[in-house]
Amino acid sequence: MLPLVPYKMTPYMKTFLSGLLLLVLAGCGSDDSGNGNNNESRDYKQDMRDFVIGISQAAKAVNPNFAVIPQNGIELVTLTGEQGGAPATAYLNAIDGNGQEDLFYGYDDDNVATPAGATSYLRSFLDVSKNAGKKILVTDYCWSAAKVADSYTKNENAGYISYAAEDRNLALIPDSAPHNENAGVITSLAQAKNHIFFINPENFNTKQQFINAVRATNYDVVIMDLFLDDGAFTAAEVEQLRYKSNGGRRLVICYMSIGEAEDYRYYWQNSWDSNRPSWIAAENPDWPGNYKVKYWNAEWQALIYGQSDSYLTKITDAGFDGVYLDIIDAFEYFE
Repeated sequence: MLPLVPYKMTPYMKTFLSGLLLLVLAGCGSDDSGNGNNNESRDYKQDMRDFVIGISQAAKAVNPNFAVIPQNGIELVTLTGEQGGAPATAYLNAIDGNGQEDLFYGYDDDNVATPAGATSYLRSFLDVSKNAGKKILVTDYCWSAAKVADSYTKNENAGYISYAAEDRNLALIPDSAPHNENAGVITSLAQAKNHIFFINPENFNTKQQFINAVRATNYDVVIMDLFLDDGAFTAAEVEQLRYKSNGGRRLVICYMSIGEAEDYRYYWQNSWDSNRPSWIAAENPDWPGNYKVKYWNAEWQALIYGQSDSYLTKITDAGFDGVYLDIIDAFEYFE
């Protein structure tokens, strides 16, 4: 059943009509996986659950303490994808937390309170995960002092850790200290009291500048990208990032989009600019250079995990403490 207040018209839902023709022309009737199934009979939510479970199994085989945190697409925590559905136990067992954007601010517009009905709807799923022992990391988008304070208060009352982001581009470190700042040694996600979602390093010319800026903060969890213009972060550089300014240690989590292909990533082939694989669907008009992918496709999944030069392998080799999986809600687009 649909919530009384309709779920957020995300960028993926907004582009459905414009992308429908492209999907048809791209051959939506074939799943491109060689198993003979047809897209119309797919369970897109379960496809994403299975994808995340596979990523988790591969990562935890390398490091059993590696944290796997899907962002958005929170409906996956129930088997039906509906409120009140039974918990999706296999999926929940594979993850360590859930990220959620716009829970209290930013759902319709930045620095605007999220409608109460939408918050209630999202929380009904978030609490399924929280009750299963998973950490909830919320990113609200607001900047006025009263709304930032309100965001932190509401998230804390709900039992979530949160970050009030001033900029949806996630390129800024706030001047203020982290909420619930502490000098603790953080060795697991469960211990974290705050986090920062800081994945756009456009204001830094070198990795060392970025490292210095992050080390000057006291966030318990830093969610960042694997790459800066001068290359991928190394294990030695990630180790530097683990130290908070106050002497405590933190977790360093790597962002990875698994529901869209990005034409600025190392895996993008020049030939795809004119002749894209059949598993790449429409471009996301809200984020140029990002393309919907048929995420159940074996070729795409191999780029993400399961081979020696996969994206996940680069992340684990760099010594990150976990992975923050984005575009989990890609199932909305295909549904």
